[in-house]
Amino acid sequence: MPTVYYQGEEIECEEGAVLRDVLKEAGLSVHNGATRTLNCRGLGQCGSCAVQVDGEVSEPGRREKARLWLPPHHPSHDVRLACQTRVEGDVEVTKGRGLWGQHV
Repeated sequence: MPTVYYQGEEIECEEGAVLRDVLKEAGLSVHNGATRTLNCRGLGQCGSCAVQVDGEVSEPGRREKARLWLPPHHPSHDVRLACQTRVEGDVEVTKGRGLWGQHV
């Protein structure tokens, strides 16, 4: 089983699990500030669950790539949307500063 490392926690999950769901089930948030309540609930539209990931995860899909082209994000920021990212192996996750976590 893959292990997700986030904010000092280690969470085991099934391979292929959605990263946002894994963290949410563990009581951890991938949102900053007001986006904890004002977000798209995992539909890949708002971009507020952007995190930096280091490890084995799925490739970005069409929806995620499109959203990461919109401000405040940009593909060069090296972030992924937790709601669109599937865990395929051990992963270390970092949430950046800023309302959308865009400052990693």
